[in-house]
Amino acid sequence: MKFLIHDRDASFGAAFDAVFAAAGMDVVCTGIRAPRQNAIMECWFRSQRAELTDRTLIWNLEHLMRLLREYETFYNGHRPHRSLDQAAPMRPRPDNVVDLEEFRVRRRDRAGGLFHEYRQVA
Repeated sequence: MKFLIHDRDASFGAAFDAVFAAAGMDVVCTGIRAPRQNAIMECWFRSQRAELTDRTLIWNLEHLMRLLREYETFYNGHRPHRSLDQAAPMRPRPDNVVDLEEFRVRRRDRAGGLFHEYRQVA
């Protein structure tokens, strides 16, 4: 472990931080007045667990890191989000609905077939 991330609650005092600092970990406090930060991170970890780690046998740290990087790319670049009108965070929202019968669809497997990306081909 390299980092300990916690909020600025009074229960995490200087003695609490000193224990982890003595173990060689950097203590990082979350942003001030960021009430939604915990909810956002809980959603991220819940999605990551349900869609990736619960379905995968992880062999070692290198394999885990590779899967997490690939899942992050998938999550931010392709995976539809309900709060964004089914758009991905790193892509613009669709302007209007298009008749998909005019397009062919190409599938790309990610993480050994665990995730699928679909792209329109004109």
